[in-house]
Amino acid sequence: MKVILKRYRLVFLLLFINVVIAIAMPEIGLNAFSLTKQNLIEMMLVIPPIFILLGLLDVWVDRETMMKYTGRNSGYKGIFIAFLLGSAAAGPLYAAFPIASIMLKKGSSIFNVFIFIGAWSTTKIPMLTFEAANLGIPFTLTRLTLSIIGILIIAFTTEKALNPEQQKQVYDLNYSEEAI
Repeated sequence: MKVILKRYRLVFLLLFINVVIAIAMPEIGLNAFSLTKQNLIEMMLVIPPIFILLGLLDVWVDRETMMKYTGRNSGYKGIFIAFLLGSAAAGPLYAAFPIASIMLKKGSSIFNVFIFIGAWSTTKIPMLTFEAANLGIPFTLTRLTLSIIGILIIAFTTEKALNPEQQKQVYDLNYSEEAI
């Protein structure tokens, strides 16, 4: 019981705060509970397919293949694949992190994982088509170009900011049972 309370203490704290708000300001409290319910339903619809995808990725793609195409020595090919994986993805950003964890576990470079997360968050293909249709192709191409440059700069800077020991800790975390 103590383990459950400790693990979910933030959830219980937020639930308590919601209850206090609901008592003090019923309209705002009901709105907060409604939004929480909507978010939980969305997560329950998104998370199961993500875990199925993770299982398939873990079983179908062996470590050597992942290292060859997105590992430290993959070069431009790895960057392109990371951009493609992130851009073709569907779903909210929180779904990218378990996939990034599997990529690290399989030997992808930290740089390419940062590229993947950046692409997931800013260069999704459906978003680009919507942008092009509503804001115009010149705007979309300008934003896409600037996003790609920004992602590359951020990924490079973040990777270089981590010393070798910190990078090892990131990889080690993805091998522990708690991380998965």
